[in-house]
Amino acid sequence: MHDPAALRLESVKVDFGGLRALSDVSIEVNPGEVVGIIGPNGAGKTTLFNVLSGLVVPTSGSLYIGGVQRTWPKVHELTGLGLSRTLQGVGLFSELSVTENLLVGATNLSNHNFFRALLGLDGASEIALQSRVANVLQELNIADYADRDAASLPYPISKRVALARALISEPSTLLLDEPAGGLGVEDIAWLKEFVLKFRVDKSVLLVEHHMDVIMNVCDRIYVLNFGQLIAHGTPAEIRENPEVITAYLGSEANL
Repeated sequence: MHDPAALRLESVKVDFGGLRALSDVSIEVNPGEVVGIIGPNGAGKTTLFNVLSGLVVPTSGSLYIGGVQRTWPKVHELTGLGLSRTLQGVGLFSELSVTENLLVGATNLSNHNFFRALLGLDGASEIALQSRVANVLQELNIADYADRDAASLPYPISKRVALARALISEPSTLLLDEPAGGLGVEDIAWLKEFVLKFRVDKSVLLVEHHMDVIMNVCDRIYVLNFGQLIAHGTPAEIRENPEVITAYLGSEANL
């Protein structure tokens, strides 16, 4: 029996006043799969992520997680549904340490309030959380920064911390919003390796402008243009698709 999709959106429409930002967009992410969403600026990629993240309520459409239809989530419900998202840029709490930033993302792992954990008021739960934090920091090679304030971090390290915060809730599907943005060649190479490693037992939905990342890590790619889905296929199929090539003419992207 075919495994149900980890994540599926059906016929999503989003209207902002008289402007239709998304028009009948359907996507599917299977277990253990990396799926990319690409398109020129203004294509609707961020709007789609915002719908998934509870920041935008769609005009219509359906959401399925693990084959089960769900109501559109609110922001605080994401981790409980097995979803976690990184933001464009980093979105860290600058006055908190790296460890404290990760604890913000870990509230679904215990039954107690985050501030109780942060203040050490629940010993057993805090020990479990601290262990999880230590493991994730080690996995992303940023353990040496655990006690540093987020404001003092180099930008590439901040991006890794943001990724760590998304991973700390142990999501089944990770939503990555331009994770390679602002990174140099070495950090992008590390990111590609990490995403491919992460997909072993989880799923990834990825919005990215770096075509090198998209073409090297994605199993399938959806292409948006002016809020509409214009193509869907493997990286090889997308690279040769005439409509995709036309959509990108004059842009910085090289397919």
